[in-house]
Parts: sequence; structure tokens; C-alpha cells
Amino acid sequence: MVNLTIDGVEISAAQNTSILEAAKSVNIDIPTLCYLKDLNEVGACRICMVEIEGDDRLSAACNTPVAEGLVIHTNSTRVIEARKVNIELTLAEHDYSCPVCVRNGNCSLQTLASDLSIVEQPYERHIRAPRWDKAFPLIRDSSRCVKCWRCVSVCDKVQSLGVWDIKRLGNRATVGVAAGATIAQSNCSLCGQCITHCPTGALKERDDTEKVMDAIADPDTVVLVQIAPAVRAAWSEGVGLKKEKATVGRLVAAVRRLGVDYVFDTDFSADLTIMEEGSELLEYLQKGEKYPMFTSCCPGWVRFLKSEYPQLTDNLSTAKSPQQMFGAVAKTYFAGKAGIDPKKIFCLSIMPCLAKKHECALPQMNDAGAGQDVDVVITTRELDRLLRLCHVDVASLDEEEFDKPLGISTGAGVIFGATGGVMEAALRSAYFLVTGTNPDPDAFSGVRSMEGWREATYTIANTPVRIAIANGLGNTRKLIEAVLRGDAAYDFVEIMACPGGCVGGGGQPIEDGYEHAGDRAPILYSIDKSMALRFSHENPAVLELYSEFLGKPLSHRAHELLHTDHHAWEMPSSQRPVTVEV
Repeated sequence: MVNLTIDGVEISAAQNTSILEAAKSVNIDIPTLCYLKDLNEVGACRICMVEIEGDDRLSAACNTPVAEGLVIHTNSTRVIEARKVNIELTLAEHDYSCPVCVRNGNCSLQTLASDLSIVEQPYERHIRAPRWDKAFPLIRDSSRCVKCWRCVSVCDKVQSLGVWDIKRLGNRATVGVAAGATIAQSNCSLCGQCITHCPTGALKERDDTEKVMDAIADPDTVVLVQIAPAVRAAWSEGVGLKKEKATVGRLVAAVRRLGVDYVFDTDFSADLTIMEEGSELLEYLQKGEKYPMFTSCCPGWVRFLKSEYPQLTDNLSTAKSPQQMFGAVAKTYFAGKAGIDPKKIFCLSIMPCLAKKHECALPQMNDAGAGQDVDVVITTRELDRLLRLCHVDVASLDEEEFDKPLGISTGAGVIFGATGGVMEAALRSAYFLVTGTNPDPDAFSGVRSMEGWREATYTIANTPVRIAIANGLGNTRKLIEAVLRGDAAYDFVEIMACPGGCVGGGGQPIEDGYEHAGDRAPILYSIDKSMALRFSHENPAVLELYSEFLGKPLSHRAHELLHTDHHAWEMPSSQRPVTVEV
């Protein structure tokens, strides 16, 4: 431990602790722009500068370690002036047309400029015109980049993909796609973690809200909405609603106020996924395959596997994601029951995810025969923007129920949104399928954790089942490499691309510098605990679907509508890259 003084406060801190973290320990706030603890401590933005007595130069608090006897000033005249100049220089290369930015009101640069009382721009502006493929689900606007390098660090250190790289040197330095490729040619998983860690609006999802409003306004279109489980744990954050009022019933009411025709629950098709994937797993285990069967619910993970480990594609479950199962069932089974022409149905998904935007557009995701099974995907952030656009007073709404039958679900479907949730739901039903009896609903709760890679063995009918769970693609890479080396062996593996699972998805509301996944997951487990039905195989609407339409899990019709060929499309990373200016 070393002793030092910060703003007149005497403190002790461990050696090698940064000045920034030492100050934080005594509630002294030092502003930052580029800093991410343990990920991006490069001092690029020079906003966290502090004055150390005896040193003529200002020091970056984020990467300057404490030392015995230091006397530090975090808000001296020199420090404040330096921060103002650095922000003003950043603004000189920044498109600060804030009213048309998706991060308006939730932008670290905007907040810093306001806090520093910057009301005029003394420097000549030099804005680089952005060039980007606006059809791609992930959009980068170079004119709003502040060169913090966060996206580079997160993609490299957390997700292990290295999609982003620093281009050029000196004051011309910027961020671009690695290896001179376009974003569409890259191995981007569309996890969206670069977006949720960007302090400004330089990275965002493709905005599809106008397509939604056009569909709602068309009197000949029937708009069906499905809401993913993780959305209910986060939607309130973007509309200023207190957590205790952010119930599922109020979410349903809010979405219905947009003018849609039906509000359904992706949890229904999550239960359906368990029936198909669980049955497939039992068949898979009988084959004695060398490698485990991997879940296929997360399209970001599927993109990762197909680009990084294509030799394992056949080990993916052929079951579609819950989103795509829902679309196929909605435009066949539900359309028939409701007497609606499937071609008039507009299937809208509200997801915590960017990769779903790519998934729904895959040409083979059209098994219902009425165009794409899912027409448009919007993120939780886009939903919140629509609610504000339509002036929906969410706090005043009475709770409403999902429409039936595709709004009936179980607790097992709800927990799909958290890492380990798919595995837990699958194990609950696998136990029943093998033994004919239900386990304790919480018998497999040991899989619940935010840990990046975890494993367990459960015995079902005297048969050990070795399972593993990974969240975040960096952890996923470690797991797969261990499996390929023979250092680890499993029967069934759940992967989610985003840290924490879908609750930490790239389409969820952003609070800069704070990871919400650990706070959101317990909301889903609480909902599960409160539900009368907690096993996917007991969902009456799913059982009715099989009885009236599909026959049984893995039937011919089920394969046609609910399963897919993962070889039917390719990742573009093998294409020759084309150099572009960004």
C-alpha cells in the first residue's frame, strides 16, 4: 500500500493502482472518454488529466500508477483548461449535429462538453464525410468517431475477432475495418458490443423504425409483433420507467399502443425450440459424435462459428432460433387459425440483438412461403425510440396480456435471455423426455452465473450428461480450442455471443461505462420463478401446435418449418478484401 493525497483527501491505495481508480475509491470523480477498465487504458482522449505537485506535465489518471507521497489535484485551473482544450479539439473533428444523432442525450462527449461549459467552438472544423454500406445491420459514422479506440479493444480483447483496426498515423489516425476489407466482407459477428461500448454515436444499428411505421399505417397489412425475453429486462431503461413499474404486462400495453394488430411472445417459440432442440439432442447423443452438439439460438455465435471454425458447422443444432421459428409458425399455423392471408402478415421482431437483423434476411428463412418469415427486426433501443416517437406514456398504462395462442409461454422460455438459460430450459425438458417425470424446476440452477466459461455434469436416468456454457466470443474461442485439442469433452454446449447473454446484447439500452447484464438476468429468473408453468413441454399452446399442425417434434413438417441448413449460406470473410476509405 502507498499513501497519497487527492484533492486534499489522504488515502491509501495498492501499488500499481491507477490514479483514476484510487480517486474513485474515495468518490472523487475524474472524467474520462476513452477509458474502459482493464480493456482500454490507453490515455488517448487526455480528458482524465490531473496535476501532480512537482511535475511540470499533466498526467493521464487512467494509466498513471499511484506512488508514495503523491499530492494530486484533479480540478486545478490547469487541469480544467487542458480538458476544455482537448474537448474543443475533439469537437473540431466531430459532427456535433446532436439532434439527429441516436445518442443525443446519452452521449459522453455531449455530457463532457456541457460539464466543461463549452458554449463556443474556437477551432476550425474539419469533418471527414462518412462512407459506409448503409444496408449492413451495423453502421459506422466516421464523422462522429472520437478516436477513443474502445471499439478496437472490445472487439479484440473481449470478442477476439479483431474486426476493427487503427488506420493511419498521427492526427490522421482513425478506425476502419481490419485488412482493408469492407464491413460486409469482414468476419463481424454482429454482436454489437462495439456499439454498446462506443461513447458517442459513431457506431449504431441500422434504423428500421420507418419500415415499422409504414407497415402499421398500411390498412392492408396485419402487423404481428414478437418480443424477445431479454427485452423485458431492459426496455424501461430507454423510456425512463422505474424497474418496479416495468412489468411484462405494461410492455405489452406499450407495444400495442403503437398500433400493431397482435402482440405475441418469443418465449412461446423458445419453448418450441426446446421441444425440437431437446429431441434433436437425444438423437445426437445416441450417435456418439466426437464433438458436442452446439445450440443454434444465437445468430451472432452462428456467424462466429461459420467464419472461425467452419469445420464444426455440422455440430450446430439444426433448430432455428426462436425468432425464426416464430415467423414460420405465425405465417402458417396462426395465419390459418386466424383466417389471415399469410402474404398480408408483417412479422416484426423486437430483439436485444443486431445479428437478428441479418438472420431474418437470409434467403432460406422463408419456409412459410409468404416472403421472409420475419420481415423486420428492431432492437430494444429502436423500440424505445418508437415509444417516444408515438408519445406513449408508458408509466400510466394498465397492464395487458399477450395475444393468444402465440403469447402463451413458460418460465423456461423466459430465461432464454440470460447466459445458461437455454441450457437450463433444455435440461428441464430433457429430464422429462428421458424419465417421463419432471425434475425440480430449479434442479439445474447451478448453470446460472455471469462467468464466461463454465461446465457441469448432470446425471439423467443414470446417464451422465456433460454440458458447458460460454458467453462472449473470447470465452467461446477458448472453449472451442480446448475441445479441438481434446482438453475438454462435452455432450451439449450453449453459446451466446454477448457477455451475459442476450440481456447484455448489442441492441440493448446503453449506459456508458456500466455493464447491465448482471442486473438484468435476475429479472428474468424472477419472472420464471413466478410463473405457473416452468417447463417448455407443458406449454399448452405448443402442445396444441403439435397436435393440430406439426404432429410431433422432428416430424417432416417440423423439419420443414423449424429447422435449417447452416450450410445454405456462407460468411464473406473468405472473399478477397477491397480497400475503402472510411
